[in-house]
Amino acid sequence: MDLSALLSDTIARELPRLRAVSEEQATTPRGQGKWSPKEELGHLIDSAANNHLRFVGGATAPEFRGPGYAQEEWVRLHRYSHMPWEEIVAFWFQYNRLLARLVAAIPAGQMETKCTVGVGPAVTLGYLIEDYVVHMQHHIDQLLLRETVTPHPR
Repeated sequence: MDLSALLSDTIARELPRLRAVSEEQATTPRGQGKWSPKEELGHLIDSAANNHLRFVGGATAPEFRGPGYAQEEWVRLHRYSHMPWEEIVAFWFQYNRLLARLVAAIPAGQMETKCTVGVGPAVTLGYLIEDYVVHMQHHIDQLLLRETVTPHPR
């Protein structure tokens, strides 16, 4: 599977749909105790930042071990709910274009590098990248209020 193409295709397909969300819609949480679309897409930016380090680590070393991250705290500290929606969407898109280019440059043999995140089990770098895209799609489905949400593998 071409993981770079999977990521590129996902962000290109979803960009117009995300841009179609109004500022008002983006500010409204999905429910009590749930993130707003701004916060949920912000979470995906935080995920991109954390996975960026994992992808480079897995591509440049014989093994990668790294921490998880406190998702709720990252979203709170970045104050995505106070940012303009179009700015969040643009940053999410550009960051993921960078990651797609990175993934395209990773030699095929490195996709088998064992990666451990937090206390989770070791997985291959290829699995980590694919999981990243599935995780992204899951959250985009949720924030766009789709009837069918891509199941998250965890």
